[in-house]
Amino acid sequence: MSKINIIAEIGTSHEGSIQKAKQLVDAAVESGANTVKFQWVYADEILHPDTGFVQLPTGKIPLYQRFRELECNPDFYYELQDYVHKKGAKFCCSPFGLKSLEQLLSINPDFVKIASPELNHFKMLEKLADYRENQKKQSQPVVPVILSSGVSKLSDIQDAVEILGTEKVQLLHCITSYPAPECEYNLKVIENLKNIFGIECGVSDHSLDPVLVPVLSVLCGGTIIEKHITLSKKTDGLDDPVALEPEQFALMVHVVHQTEVSLNHYGKELGFKRAFEQLSEQFGTKKVLECLGDGIKRLARSEIKNYNRTNRSLHYMRDMECGDTVRDSDIAILRTEKVLSVGASPKFFDLLIGKKLTKSVKNGEGVQIEHFLSE
Repeated sequence: MSKINIIAEIGTSHEGSIQKAKQLVDAAVESGANTVKFQWVYADEILHPDTGFVQLPTGKIPLYQRFRELECNPDFYYELQDYVHKKGAKFCCSPFGLKSLEQLLSINPDFVKIASPELNHFKMLEKLADYRENQKKQSQPVVPVILSSGVSKLSDIQDAVEILGTEKVQLLHCITSYPAPECEYNLKVIENLKNIFGIECGVSDHSLDPVLVPVLSVLCGGTIIEKHITLSKKTDGLDDPVALEPEQFALMVHVVHQTEVSLNHYGKELGFKRAFEQLSEQFGTKKVLECLGDGIKRLARSEIKNYNRTNRSLHYMRDMECGDTVRDSDIAILRTEKVLSVGASPKFFDLLIGKKLTKSVKNGEGVQIEHFLSE
């Protein structure tokens, strides 16, 4: 019996079609996935309307508009969870704010996945932690949580784990870059993260190859592999260009299980040596060593520029004048993304409510502590 949870990330590749979503579930399960994952999207929880544009095959459109097109009602996810269960797989989903989290929890998912950009959405994490605590008090099973750690530093992971605890919490090492270069993956960090936090770890893989990163993650002690799946790389899903088509996904599952069997048969040391030699023949020793890295948790080169832009910060939701008092509807915890200025950490949200501005600010602008200080 395999100990590795292979997650097929469908995300929003269904583009709002329940028929396409079920086709993707079929493909994921037939390709060997244990868990099928979706994203519960409300644009207002993720982006400011003026965050910038995304380039699609059909042309350039506002990123906010693209996320609006991906919104689905709760019945959509309820039906999908039922379908995933009928196929014999687990249902996992990512919320992106308080509303989507509450609705997701109401359908009792098998896993709640916190995506990398939401690792510092502290209000959402606190609400999830409260829910899990109430489950314990009522002697109910605690909903398992999977944290993804792309575009994060070790201290960011620590902050999230302090809120959620370690009971039924797992961690995915990740690089938030699309596609992510295999040579930057630093997969030796998986073992170190397991030791630091005392929780199961794995990888959320955005690289293009179906073999190298997944197999090396298993050799480094990973027990979870998340990889995007698509019916075709040529379709218009936001993540389709970095996703695996079903045949590639099935190949990944096959080689991962082969690696697991080899480790069990030969032992960790010899099993690692044999797999390393095979990967070196296929990819070259230099690339394999680069992919393994040194095990020190740091931002990858390809995601440094995204730090603070992809993850959450505070933004104004309307033009405001000097002397105005900030209400909780006046600021939001959003991804900065394309063109807006980066705001202060979400940890300051409650502190700033009821405070008066000492300068005028623009709609969408990143909130700064200096906006509340006297000169």
